[in-house]
Amino acid sequence: MASLQGKVIAVTGAGSGIGRALALGLARRGASVALADKDADGLAETVRLLGNYPVSSAAFDVTDHAALRRWVEGAVTSFGGLDGIINNAGLSVVAPFADCPREDFDRVMAVNFDAVVEGCRLALPHVRARAAAQGSGWIVNISSVFGMMAYPTQSAYNASKFAVRGLTEAMHEELKVTDPNVTVIRVHPGGIKTNVARNAKQIAHMPGTPNAIDSAAEFEKAARTTPEEAAEVIISGMEKRRHRVLIGPDARFIDVITRLFPVSYMKRIGLFLGGGNR
Repeated sequence: MASLQGKVIAVTGAGSGIGRALALGLARRGASVALADKDADGLAETVRLLGNYPVSSAAFDVTDHAALRRWVEGAVTSFGGLDGIINNAGLSVVAPFADCPREDFDRVMAVNFDAVVEGCRLALPHVRARAAAQGSGWIVNISSVFGMMAYPTQSAYNASKFAVRGLTEAMHEELKVTDPNVTVIRVHPGGIKTNVARNAKQIAHMPGTPNAIDSAAEFEKAARTTPEEAAEVIISGMEKRRHRVLIGPDARFIDVITRLFPVSYMKRIGLFLGGGNR
């Protein structure tokens, strides 16, 4: 077991949902947390909830790589180093690929994948140094069940989350050789009761799939895990130095079904998933 006591962990998307729950859970484990979110009000509320726990925060869009760099460097300056980063910020759009404007597709990729790449690049030298000196460090990237399966109207989200999965698996294979004290974790949440699906931009409807209202209702039904429960699973995975974390019974089910039926998994998943996102 690796201890988080006295560690410094950076978390993006910390203004709500899983990110906020991670900040609180990590702080209770004794970690100092550096937080980021585009939503300044949500981020301020997370900081307020942390009370006297050691925290730094910055409100910015993770696609602003200069701001991302200042945030990482600020965390190192504030706390004397960086032991880990959790790349959690994300968004979605709903549209068939043919109807999804390029700017919307690119925005999803920029937030969900490019910012993860940059976060890893910026954090890794600091995490490596601390892990070499103290024995543990973490790179944690939040993918999705949609990084294990494809779903109609989710081409941009699927592309970004499969990309996160591939990046994280490759980093794990590299760092287990060069830096075995750095644990690289890919996280696949199932349906989580957060605002990701509710805030997804609805661009176009595809026949045979739920409309915006029905999709939101089905997601509410399918979302089986709270942000607090999800954060606890992630933090436990960090302590146990897992390389893959599945969150929720739906994620575990989808993992099994996509392995057993790599071509026809949607026939089996459809009834169980109920149209829910992530």
